[in-house]
Amino acid sequence: MEFLCYHRDRPGSLALRHELLEEHWSYMDGYAKEMIARGPTFADDGETLTGSLHIADLPDPAAARAFAFDEPGYQAGAYRDVLLRRWRNTLGRTMWDFPGGATGGNRYLVLGLGAGRAAADLDLPPDRDELIAYGPLLSDDGTTWLGTAALVRAPSPDAARALLTPDRYAAIEAHNWRFGGRG
Repeated sequence: MEFLCYHRDRPGSLALRHELLEEHWSYMDGYAKEMIARGPTFADDGETLTGSLHIADLPDPAAARAFAFDEPGYQAGAYRDVLLRRWRNTLGRTMWDFPGGATGGNRYLVLGLGAGRAAADLDLPPDRDELIAYGPLLSDDGTTWLGTAALVRAPSPDAARALLTPDRYAAIEAHNWRFGGRG
């Protein structure tokens, strides 16, 4: 089962995040085989950390909750909240398989938060070449569509948001994102 975990930073926690960086990486090293995508998100300036995204293949919802809430930054209070949702890997690959590579161009985490209507954007968009990861956000049992999450290379946040059908979501967020992990 695949899960998306997005830890959103608590305001003023940047020093704590830096202090815990090695602990965070060591923790994530334990999940290297399960990782589909990972990386930090940034403010509009492209430098200020705002969160940490991980998409992993884990055995069940309990394992996903342990993954999210045992993370050292979460335990130390670096994050204000956590979005943890079942996710389906529509592309069937990891970020390391993205033909565009780890650098070059602007990359975004796009979160379309469902508006309670029928599922939207379940099929891959026509321009797949810029997709790093793509899939629906689902309930723990995998039966209810809750939104869509994508990692995409795009010229701007607006272009990244345009990946999703606007009137089918309560909100669509686009966060600056970079490939993560040990360099």
